[in-house]
Amino acid sequence: MAAPAIPRSPIPSSSPLQRLSTFKDRTTTTATPTSAAGTITSPPSSIPFSSSPLDSLSSDPIFSVFFSSDFDSARFSSAALSSGSAASRAEKLQDGIRLLEKQLRSEVLSRHDDLLSQLSSLRDAESAVSALRSAVTTLQSSVRRVRSEIADPNRQIRSKTLQLSNLHRTTELLQFTIRVLRQSKKFRDVMAAGESEPEKLDLAKAAQLHCEILSLCNENELAGIAVIDEELNWVFEAGQKLRSEGMRVLERGLEGLNQAEVGAGLQVFYNLGDLRATVDGLISKYKSQGVKSVSVALDMKAISAWSGGGYGPGGIQRSGTPQIGSGGKAKEALWQRMSTCMDQLHSIVVAVWHLQRVLSKKRDPFTHMLLLDEIMQEGDPMLTDRVWEALVKSFASQMKSAFTASSFVKEIFTVGYPKLYSMIENLLERISRDTDVKGVLPAITLEGKDQMVSAIEIFQIAFLALCLSRLSDLVNTVFPVSSRGNVPSKEHISRIISRIQEEIEAVQPNGRLTVLVLREISKVLLLLAERAEYQISTGPEARQITGPATPAQLKNFALCQHLQEIHMRISSMMTGLPIIISDILSPSLGAMYGVACDSVTSLFQAMLDRLESCILQIHEQNFSGLGMDAAMDNNSSPYMEELQKCILHFRSEFLSRLLPSSTNTLSAGTENICTRLVTSMASRVLIFFIRHASLVRPLSESGKLRMARDMAELELAVGQNLFPVEQLGPPYRALRAFRPIIFLETSQLGSSSLLQDLPLSVILHHLYSRGPEELQSPMQRNKLTPLQYSLWLDSQGEDQIWKGIKATLDDYAAKVRVRGDKEFSPVYPLMLRLGSALSEKTVLQKS
Repeated sequence: MAAPAIPRSPIPSSSPLQRLSTFKDRTTTTATPTSAAGTITSPPSSIPFSSSPLDSLSSDPIFSVFFSSDFDSARFSSAALSSGSAASRAEKLQDGIRLLEKQLRSEVLSRHDDLLSQLSSLRDAESAVSALRSAVTTLQSSVRRVRSEIADPNRQIRSKTLQLSNLHRTTELLQFTIRVLRQSKKFRDVMAAGESEPEKLDLAKAAQLHCEILSLCNENELAGIAVIDEELNWVFEAGQKLRSEGMRVLERGLEGLNQAEVGAGLQVFYNLGDLRATVDGLISKYKSQGVKSVSVALDMKAISAWSGGGYGPGGIQRSGTPQIGSGGKAKEALWQRMSTCMDQLHSIVVAVWHLQRVLSKKRDPFTHMLLLDEIMQEGDPMLTDRVWEALVKSFASQMKSAFTASSFVKEIFTVGYPKLYSMIENLLERISRDTDVKGVLPAITLEGKDQMVSAIEIFQIAFLALCLSRLSDLVNTVFPVSSRGNVPSKEHISRIISRIQEEIEAVQPNGRLTVLVLREISKVLLLLAERAEYQISTGPEARQITGPATPAQLKNFALCQHLQEIHMRISSMMTGLPIIISDILSPSLGAMYGVACDSVTSLFQAMLDRLESCILQIHEQNFSGLGMDAAMDNNSSPYMEELQKCILHFRSEFLSRLLPSSTNTLSAGTENICTRLVTSMASRVLIFFIRHASLVRPLSESGKLRMARDMAELELAVGQNLFPVEQLGPPYRALRAFRPIIFLETSQLGSSSLLQDLPLSVILHHLYSRGPEELQSPMQRNKLTPLQYSLWLDSQGEDQIWKGIKATLDDYAAKVRVRGDKEFSPVYPLMLRLGSALSEKTVLQKS
């Protein structure tokens, strides 16, 4: 049966293409459009063929505009008419319409069965909707009937529920009111007991009852009930009385440092719920008291008025400066006020620490909560830190203001800074001592102490500058820069020493101030050494030793003695001080010691060179003489006589001025610059003599006697005119040992105990004088003069000297072997044995 034909309906001009776009995907499966008769029809030639008509239309420049959502037919028509091809354009549009109609017909035919099934479903849905509409109408009727039946019971239930709620609320209010009245009765009884006998008033219990009454009223909103309002008026009044009594107990406990009273007062405010506010109030109060005490202490107007210097000429009030004649009283008043201020600050800090201590120990007996946790959160500063910070800040500000605004205060605190510092130190020491309890944090930390000391640092700087200025001015007076020829007198030096001693004694009780002052004194001593060094005379005149002392030498002697006196006196002042403190002056004292040495070192070096040149003449003497005449000759050797004359001349012309008292200055207990130089020169003379005496060869028996006599003469000359030889130590023992050594037989010499007092090089050199001529000494082998060889010995150690001696021994052994001899000189094996022992000892020391 043929499908009924679907009548054509006109297509609206604004939407056919848009509706057709929904079939775009489906038309892709359709082949070419067909007619009603089933014949294949081809599209119009004006529209390009495509797999889908919609694709061809969308790509066509004319039809593509119809896909736009804002298409305007009037605008399109106007464009077509203006283009001059309206007829062709209309024809093309008709072709497009025909193409679309064919496409629509094709779509309808291809989906004919689906359309019929959809139409049947619509009829079934319409029937179901009609049945549902009837059921809904029936349900609405039932709901209206039920609503009318339950409305009245619902109203009754609401009314009864509200009535029940009001009854419950009224019952609760009555219960809480009765409870409040009972607590109020207990509160009245406790307060009444305290009125008759105040000492029996239990403040903690009363505070607890007061807090409970207010908590019940606030939590249950009892305000507005007449009986409650009457009771609350009395409760508030009693609460004020409790706070007053609690604060009185708390302040009394803090003033007397009574832990029980402080704990009782804190418990009252904890029970009242005002602990944090109360503690904050106390801290603020103590801060204010501390700041006020500092301000009062430095109020120069009040000090001037108190000392009778409040008004100047003409009645004009002065600002911080007392009148002429009243400065002493004002100074005394200022120190008195500072002392009072320190006492007040001590009391404040200790009281706050005591409060903090009790808070950190006491717990509520019911909740077991630590009271300190009630007023502090994690990370909050401690109470003592808060108060101390405020006090230090105020103190530093007031001190800075006084320094800049009042010349009187500046002068008093600058000159009297040791006293001011002692006050601060005593304050810190008292606070530390009074708050030193095991297991409890101290009131102030080390950092807090440093902050308080730093508050007066401005006066410390001024004090040290004043100290340096006083001493520097004194040095400039004694050693003026413009004058180089004047040497200060002993009185001038005594004034410098006395002034330094006064500066040290002024701060000596305080270690920190002593360190600071010693640093300034060190600068002054360096300045003194610099000025003295500028005064030292140099040149040939200062180094001459043949004639009497020249004015330049006398000047250097005076400078040396002055610097030596200062060095000795300052060093003696340091004996009672710790080594760490006294070491501060070590560099400056060392510089002064060096300058003092420089003033006479060149003279002593010239003396020593002269004495050494005399000793070197020993090599020009004949110690190989034989016969009784040489042995019985009691006269001194010419070089020794010249040496004695030089030593005597040095003593009379130079050393007597540097060492005026031989009995005192040359004693063993005295050590100063000149005695050290003389000691060094005397030791060098003995060692130098022994060295060159050992180099003498040949040495006959009579020559030994003559050398022993020279040694005795040398010992006497050095002991009487330079330094007691018994106190020279190893050089003297070497001299005493060398004298018998030269008389020992070679076979006895190796085992003699005297060898331990002599350098090995001296013994080996002496043994050359006992050997054959072909056994040459290093001096002979290298063809050196005694002076050249002596200089080489000064620059070498014993091990290096032995290497030079060993080379000569090897040469001697080679000569003996070449000659064919079978025996060596007795000194050869002895020298080898002594040198080998030295080598072994050196190796052990290095290992």
